Amino acid sequence: MKIIRALKSGALRALKVWKGVLIVWFCYLLLVSLVAIPMKGALKAGFGQSMITEMLRDGINVEVFSDLGAILTNLIAYFSSGLFLLLLFGILMNAFLTGGLFDSLKGISVKFSSAEFFRASARNFWSFLVITLLINIIILFLTVFIIGITAAITMQSYNDSGTTSFLAVIVAAIILLSVIIILILVADYARAWQVAKEKPACFKALGFGSNRTFRTFLSSFPMMLMLISVQVLFAWLVLKILGSWKPLTTGGVFLLFLMSQFLFFIRILLKTWRYGSVTSLKEKNDLLTDAQGSSNI
Repeated sequence: MKIIRALKSGALRALKVWKGVLIVWFCYLLLVSLVAIPMKGALKAGFGQSMITEMLRDGINVEVFSDLGAILTNLIAYFSSGLFLLLLFGILMNAFLTGGLFDSLKGISVKFSSAEFFRASARNFWSFLVITLLINIIILFLTVFIIGITAAITMQSYNDSGTTSFLAVIVAAIILLSVIIILILVADYARAWQVAKEKPACFKALGFGSNRTFRTFLSSFPMMLMLISVQVLFAWLVLKILGSWKPLTTGGVFLLFLMSQFLFFIRILLKTWRYGSVTSLKEKNDLLTDAQGSSNI
């Protein structure tokens, strides 16, 4: 019941801050546009106003790129630098905007304020950035470590029937998935704790996140597993929908753009649901802890 109540509360909180989700969506759209629009201009300069749309309509056509020469090299360099800037500013923007979202999700009765959203984003930026970077570095290190061990086991059992290798891959995938979910829980609990404090304290926040994750593991882990599963399923559906959509007209391209942006908005809303559910579960456990402390006095 605790999980169901937290999920319901998280959904209500996410819907309550739909304006914040809209702000996040617009900021990411603006960030991508800063790279995509110049890139579009570079493509037009390289290909010209020829039959490029028709030649790429059914997939990548090698003939389109065969005679570009130095232009192709410039396009690749431009794309690489643009992708690097997109990733860099994406990380910074994520840390900034997530601080505002978590702060807006505190207490279901609090009314959303755009001004307070940006104030909270600025106040929590450095703490959230450190939390995000540390958790991602740990995830990357453990992923490489687990994959390395799995590869070693697979190579040693190369001459076997293949059962050992298959089992090693399955076990490694389960362990890696579980570790990632636990670390995401730690990060979310840490950020939910941080927004409730006046001063930034990222390492104390991570300590709280680790402690709360393992103290409430039986309720926190299944809830996070459900939320992550919903996000993964939605991502799969998005790929299926957009991957099978081949617009043939300008109107079709515009409609595809609108659909992709709507689906991206829903994706942000689902992530906000996760934030709200973790925040709700944290607040309920805080009340239980306070009540137990009062009864012991």
